[in-house]
Amino acid sequence: MGLYLCIFEGDDELDGVEIGSYADFGTFRTAVATHVEGGIEESRCPTLMLHSDCDGQWSPDEAVLLQAELAGIIQKFNQLPPEPLGGDWKPEVAKTFGLHPTNLYGCFFDVDGESLLDRLMGLARLSVERNLPILFQ
Repeated sequence: MGLYLCIFEGDDELDGVEIGSYADFGTFRTAVATHVEGGIEESRCPTLMLHSDCDGQWSPDEAVLLQAELAGIIQKFNQLPPEPLGGDWKPEVAKTFGLHPTNLYGCFFDVDGESLLDRLMGLARLSVERNLPILFQ
Protein backbone atom coordinates (compact mmCIF):
# COMPACT_ATOMS: atom_id res chain seq x y z
CA MET A 1 0.00 0.00 0.00
CA GLY A 2 1.34 3.41 -0.93
CA LEU A 3 1.14 6.87 0.58
CA TYR A 4 -0.47 9.54 -1.58
CA LEU A 5 -0.54 13.22 -0.60
CA CYS A 6 -2.93 15.45 -2.51
CA ILE A 7 -4.94 18.64 -2.62
CA PHE A 8 -8.55 18.77 -3.74
CA GLU A 9 -10.76 21.74 -4.49
CA GLY A 10 -14.25 20.33 -4.36
CA ASP A 11 -14.17 17.20 -6.51
CA ASP A 12 -11.17 18.38 -8.55
CA GLU A 13 -7.72 17.13 -7.65
CA LEU A 14 -5.30 20.04 -8.04
CA ASP A 15 -2.09 18.15 -7.36
CA GLY A 16 -0.86 14.95 -5.80
CA VAL A 17 2.34 13.11 -4.99
CA GLU A 18 2.68 9.35 -4.83
CA ILE A 19 5.39 9.01 -2.20
CA GLY A 20 5.88 5.26 -2.43
CA SER A 21 5.26 2.97 0.50
CA TYR A 22 4.71 4.06 4.07
CA ALA A 23 8.14 2.56 4.76
CA ASP A 24 9.64 4.89 2.13
CA PHE A 25 8.13 7.89 3.91
CA GLY A 26 9.53 6.50 7.16
CA THR A 27 12.98 6.23 5.59
CA PHE A 28 12.73 9.86 4.50
CA ARG A 29 11.71 10.98 7.98
CA THR A 30 14.52 8.91 9.53
CA ALA A 31 16.99 10.74 7.28
CA VAL A 32 15.52 14.06 8.42
CA ALA A 33 15.81 13.02 12.08
CA THR A 34 19.39 11.91 11.60
CA HIS A 35 20.79 14.64 9.37
CA VAL A 36 18.65 17.71 10.10
CA GLU A 37 17.54 17.17 13.68
CA GLY A 38 20.80 15.65 14.92
CA GLY A 39 19.07 12.52 16.13
CA ILE A 40 16.57 14.42 18.27
CA GLU A 41 13.32 13.66 16.45
CA GLU A 42 10.77 16.44 16.13
CA SER A 43 13.23 19.09 17.36
CA ARG A 44 13.58 21.09 14.13
CA CYS A 45 10.85 19.74 11.86
CA PRO A 46 7.84 19.08 14.07
CA THR A 47 5.25 19.67 11.35
CA LEU A 48 6.78 16.96 9.18
CA MET A 49 7.83 14.61 11.92
CA LEU A 50 4.85 14.69 14.29
CA HIS A 51 2.19 14.07 11.67
CA SER A 52 0.96 10.51 11.38
CA ASP A 53 1.44 9.05 7.93
CA CYS A 54 -2.06 7.57 8.11
CA ASP A 55 -5.24 9.36 7.12
CA GLY A 56 -5.32 13.00 8.03
CA GLN A 57 -4.18 16.29 6.64
CA TRP A 58 -1.88 19.27 6.95
CA SER A 59 -3.89 22.46 7.20
CA PRO A 60 -2.88 25.55 5.20
CA ASP A 61 -1.46 27.02 8.43
CA GLU A 62 0.62 23.88 8.94
CA ALA A 63 1.68 24.08 5.27
CA VAL A 64 3.30 27.46 6.03
CA LEU A 65 5.38 25.80 8.74
CA LEU A 66 6.06 22.82 6.50
CA GLN A 67 7.52 25.09 3.80
CA ALA A 68 10.08 26.47 6.24
CA GLU A 69 10.99 22.98 7.43
CA LEU A 70 11.33 21.67 3.87
CA ALA A 71 13.58 24.61 2.92
CA GLY A 72 15.95 23.67 5.76
CA ILE A 73 15.86 20.00 4.78
CA ILE A 74 16.62 20.84 1.14
CA GLN A 75 19.56 23.00 2.17
CA LYS A 76 21.02 20.31 4.44
CA PHE A 77 20.39 17.35 2.11
CA ASN A 78 22.10 19.21 -0.76
CA GLN A 79 25.27 19.34 1.36
CA LEU A 80 25.37 15.64 2.21
CA PRO A 81 26.68 12.69 0.17
CA PRO A 82 24.18 10.25 -1.35
CA GLU A 83 23.12 7.09 0.42
CA PRO A 84 22.23 3.77 -1.22
CA LEU A 85 18.74 3.72 -2.73
CA GLY A 86 16.61 1.48 -0.58
CA GLY A 87 13.24 -0.06 -1.23
CA ASP A 88 12.08 -2.37 -3.94
CA TRP A 89 11.06 0.27 -6.50
CA LYS A 90 13.61 3.08 -6.17
CA PRO A 91 16.53 1.46 -8.04
CA GLU A 92 14.23 0.67 -10.97
CA VAL A 93 12.76 4.20 -11.09
CA ALA A 94 16.27 5.66 -10.89
CA LYS A 95 17.33 3.47 -13.81
CA THR A 96 14.21 4.30 -15.85
CA PHE A 97 14.65 8.06 -15.44
CA GLY A 98 18.45 8.09 -15.49
CA LEU A 99 18.73 9.35 -11.93
CA HIS A 100 22.23 9.32 -10.44
CA PRO A 101 22.04 11.07 -7.06
CA THR A 102 25.10 13.13 -6.22
CA ASN A 103 23.82 14.15 -2.79
CA LEU A 104 21.23 13.07 -0.23
CA TYR A 105 18.65 15.43 -1.73
CA GLY A 106 18.74 13.41 -4.96
CA CYS A 107 18.15 10.13 -3.13
CA PHE A 108 14.56 11.02 -2.32
CA PHE A 109 12.17 11.03 -5.26
CA ASP A 110 8.58 10.06 -5.92
CA VAL A 111 7.40 7.13 -8.01
CA ASP A 112 7.65 9.31 -11.15
CA GLY A 113 11.31 10.10 -10.52
CA GLU A 114 10.65 13.70 -9.44
CA SER A 115 12.33 15.21 -6.39
CA LEU A 116 10.28 14.30 -3.32
CA LEU A 117 11.33 17.48 -1.53
CA ASP A 118 10.39 19.69 -4.48
CA ARG A 119 7.05 17.93 -4.85
CA LEU A 120 6.29 18.31 -1.13
CA MET A 121 7.28 21.97 -1.30
CA GLY A 122 4.96 22.43 -4.26
CA LEU A 123 2.06 20.89 -2.36
CA ALA A 124 2.76 23.11 0.64
CA ARG A 125 2.83 26.23 -1.52
CA LEU A 126 -0.39 25.26 -3.29
CA SER A 127 -2.05 24.56 0.06
CA VAL A 128 -1.20 28.06 1.27
CA GLU A 129 -2.09 29.78 -2.02
CA ARG A 130 -5.49 28.09 -2.29
CA ASN A 131 -6.16 27.81 1.46
CA LEU A 132 -6.75 24.08 1.05
CA PRO A 133 -5.41 21.19 3.15
CA ILE A 134 -2.91 18.58 2.03
CA LEU A 135 -4.67 15.25 2.42
CA PHE A 136 -3.00 11.97 3.37
CA GLN A 137 -4.54 9.06 1.47
